[in-house]
Amino acid sequence: MEALTFPSYLLPLLLLPFSLYLFSIIRRKSSDDRKNLPPGSRGWPVVGENIKFALLGPEKFIKDRMEKHSPEVFQTSLLGERVATFCGAKGNKFLFSNGNKLVTSWWPQSMKKVLSFPEFFDSNLKVDSALKRILHRDVFTPEALKRHVAVMDAQAREHLERHWKPNSVVKVLGLSRKYTFELACRVFLSEVDPVRIRKLSDPFNMVSEGMISVPLDLPGTAYNRAIKGGKLVREELMRIIQERRKELMEKPEAEGRDLLSKMLLLREDDGRPLNEKQICNEIVGMLVASYETTSSALTSVINYLAQLPHIYNHVFKEQMAIAESKGPNELLTWDDIEKMKYSWNVTRESMRLTPPAAGAFREATTEFSYAGFTIPKGWKTFWTVHSSHKNPDYFPEPERFDPSRFEGSGPLPYTFVPFGGGPRMCTGREYARLEMLVMMHNVVTRFKLEKVIPNEKINYHASPTPVYGLPLHLHPHKK
Repeated sequence: MEALTFPSYLLPLLLLPFSLYLFSIIRRKSSDDRKNLPPGSRGWPVVGENIKFALLGPEKFIKDRMEKHSPEVFQTSLLGERVATFCGAKGNKFLFSNGNKLVTSWWPQSMKKVLSFPEFFDSNLKVDSALKRILHRDVFTPEALKRHVAVMDAQAREHLERHWKPNSVVKVLGLSRKYTFELACRVFLSEVDPVRIRKLSDPFNMVSEGMISVPLDLPGTAYNRAIKGGKLVREELMRIIQERRKELMEKPEAEGRDLLSKMLLLREDDGRPLNEKQICNEIVGMLVASYETTSSALTSVINYLAQLPHIYNHVFKEQMAIAESKGPNELLTWDDIEKMKYSWNVTRESMRLTPPAAGAFREATTEFSYAGFTIPKGWKTFWTVHSSHKNPDYFPEPERFDPSRFEGSGPLPYTFVPFGGGPRMCTGREYARLEMLVMMHNVVTRFKLEKVIPNEKINYHASPTPVYGLPLHLHPHKK
């Protein structure tokens, strides 16, 4: 048999794609070299600085690079992207003020794969604005929030009766997630069935642990488990959505009772209802915020109450005055929340010291200059809470827990940013304030708190996470 030979004339054709790829890299590098890019390091090829970010945690990672490269802006490589990290109040102000001008919202592909139906992740602008109107008009308005207070209080009381037993040890992180998630299901979906809620919350735990991990979709990895968890969440939500659509068709009187119903009734410009997968994506986003960042913030504030007796005593005094003004079994009201001024300052100081999220990404929609450096179009930008929350120029003795920082006019603009700012500021920030204050009221009026592990280490996943879940002894107050 005649041996097969490789035609030599085909070799250049096979090498052409590789050559073009290599040329594009060299050309891009040459183009970048001609620009005054922010100082910094991109770390290892492909991996970037993801491992360093995970090992150091966001606060130390950012502080080290501000000291080494620039206190204003530095470049790094995270999640496979060139990233310009903007620092301090000046950096926050620039990115917040230029939302939808120089930069736009951006989510890593890894998160999209975990959380969403990809074809509907990026809602078109008209639908997106319509959804925002629902949130601002019907869910997060002052009138709607006033109605939520009693619901939150009832939920908190039920939750404590079931899970916070006197003279027991509880793990606060898990219970905070349970409370905030069950409350979100109740408010957004009118879902109170514990079996159905568990079908959503159990896979959400898988999502939470792997959503921001190294995106290796291999069996046994946190990211692989997160993808599986996200799929289970979407499947259960789609069942709820389809059942609700059927109910709305059969019972018109059920219209508009919660966020899900309002989304199902929303129409696009041509009269078509929103796609159910698109609605599912939006609901997932709301539940993620409830499950992760709000529960993290609540865990942190309870941690400080257990750790700092003088702070706890001031909060206890304020909350008992409110409790003693109420009748038997009378639920909290908006007016009661407005009296919790010191408690809210404590919560804000807790979020300053232990922010529930490190910041957020944006994408440069055009090339622009900042602090004398060029940010190319397509680069990702990152604003960070840590570069301002722990800055002694804004907060003297930044490691000291001091709620009085928020008295009067409070911190300078753009220095305290746990909820972001600009057009992309967290829509649910007032909702989160209410549910944290309601839970604080119920916890401190029932229990004195004692930490089981005095110096429990904090790890960083999507949010700060106590290694052992913050176990506390619950000591009931003497009557």
